[in-house]
Amino acid sequence: MDGEVYVKASSLTNALGGAGTYDAATKTYRYEPGEKVADLIEKAGPSVVAIIGKPDSNALRSNDRFALTHGSGVIVSADGWIVTNAHVIESMKEIIVLAHDEKQYKPTKVFKDAASDLALLKVSATGLAPASFADSDRVRPGETAIAIGTPVNFSLRNSATVGVISGVNRSVNSTYRLLQTDAAINPGNSGGPLLNASGEVVGINTLKFVDVSVDNTGFSIPANTVAYIVDHLKKYGIVKRAYVGFELEESWEAVVGLSTSKPMTVTYVDPASPAAKAGVKKGDALYSIDQSKVVTKVDLNEKLKSYMPGAKVTVTMLSGGDIVQRTIPLQDQP
Repeated sequence: MDGEVYVKASSLTNALGGAGTYDAATKTYRYEPGEKVADLIEKAGPSVVAIIGKPDSNALRSNDRFALTHGSGVIVSADGWIVTNAHVIESMKEIIVLAHDEKQYKPTKVFKDAASDLALLKVSATGLAPASFADSDRVRPGETAIAIGTPVNFSLRNSATVGVISGVNRSVNSTYRLLQTDAAINPGNSGGPLLNASGEVVGINTLKFVDVSVDNTGFSIPANTVAYIVDHLKKYGIVKRAYVGFELEESWEAVVGLSTSKPMTVTYVDPASPAAKAGVKKGDALYSIDQSKVVTKVDLNEKLKSYMPGAKVTVTMLSGGDIVQRTIPLQDQP
């Protein structure tokens, strides 16, 4: 406008951190820069841990000459709860957690959830520095992203890389939606935090695309999904997922990532399930659950995070040429 570029104040603070105030009398906006990236990394560092151990005999041998494997983690509470990736500790024994102050801890409890690729460790400690977690539903492409972890070699722990959020609501052979970032994520970064411009954890780094023609395409488990999984693992030792009692196939448009409203098709119904008793049949098409449209399996999984087994949902389906609604009690996921 008139040769000038106008930026929403909220966009400025979301991308760069800091804060601003508007003076109605003078119609001016004053922006105060937030902490510098170096300050954010220094502030978040005490909440990040390195995790090291030996690969078990059934795992692929480590490239480390001492036959060790490693990853990263994030402190979620001062009394010793630490979140990391399930694949980091899946084939690891004699686990040692190395805190920012170089203190070493052996986990007293280890809980894993392969479906989300998250794990929760408990160490005997007090006074740890828990990370601050953001509302990941508010994350937008273009915002600052800072990854901290232990890439490549254990001696490189507490390494940091900086980029942006490249995309949200990504599905990469994953159970739930992921954040995409161009901040470098390398082997050993898994389980470490992805921070925003305020130093809050927006995600737990989990994977990246590896190909000679692909650069800077990493993925992070959103903080809200992390909170859901951690809550279940702390309470139950497992994630109590709800199951609708039938299996689904996505449309080809959904499979390749096109925007579509085509429903998923029922490919199998558990004959002993409440869904079968409610009349769900192979070949039916699922449009929505409790009025929320679901066109992918990830949509369904995200929706079911809000329910525990035993809850009832209303599904809208196309069955025998008719649109019908059925009420189904949810089961424990087999």
